[in-house]
Amino acid sequence: MLLLDIDHDRDGLALSAFAALLAGGGLALPHAYAPRPNNGLATGLDLDGNGRRGEADDAQGWGRFAGAGGMALLSRWPIREDHDFSDFLWQALPSTQLPMHNGQPFPSAEILAQQRLSSTGHWQVTLRTPQGPLTVLAWHAGPPLFGGPHDRNALRNAAETAFWRWRLDTAPPQTPFVLIGNANLDPEAGAGDRAEIAALLGHRLLQDPAPQAQLPGTDTPTTATAHWPDGPGALRVDYLLPDRRLTVLQSGLLWPSPDATHAILWADLLMPD
Repeated sequence: MLLLDIDHDRDGLALSAFAALLAGGGLALPHAYAPRPNNGLATGLDLDGNGRRGEADDAQGWGRFAGAGGMALLSRWPIREDHDFSDFLWQALPSTQLPMHNGQPFPSAEILAQQRLSSTGHWQVTLRTPQGPLTVLAWHAGPPLFGGPHDRNALRNAAETAFWRWRLDTAPPQTPFVLIGNANLDPEAGAGDRAEIAALLGHRLLQDPAPQAQLPGTDTPTTATAHWPDGPGALRVDYLLPDRRLTVLQSGLLWPSPDATHAILWADLLMPD
């Protein structure tokens, strides 16, 4: 289970309390992975170039305090191996497009040299299941909006998704894997570089179950996983993309309440022989 927008604290108290609630309801997920996210990680720099420092947008990932709106993975099975790419620099991604102003890096080359790619994190976590190892590739990208005239957020959002295509092309997991998270990017509507998420969905190593469900208050099935009736509307921004070596037995979307903004995305997968 990948949890998004869960605040991170040093001792993992919030996550432990949440896991205890699940266990009390009959779902025991005793193994956790939740390293410090980039959300709210102070830099002392003016990352957004507005002339001020110490604001939420000057952290490595947007956040009003350290760990605000982080990410956590809970599992029935123990963790065998992990790799946290959250300190990977944006400019280190091959062929990435950085924000520019008058032909120069914005806000400066020195600042971009310290700007991490991940808004929250990019993880590669291998679980020890009874059927063999399963690797979870997880991420939560920032929104492609609110980036100012230099399209800083849109460019970074596209790069956060492009990171996984680069990894799958150059260093794919040797075990069966699942790519799961929130790209904050819809291939057909909304803001951002839609071609980037479309390219990921069509990657040769992945399959896209594309589950559908009815939005609360409607009777038309859709692949949309988020709904902001007073904003961009219904968009597909959350993804669970299994490795082609896995068999998708079933998958779906579950809207937990009529006023929920995000659906729960799930899948039952069969490991290869």
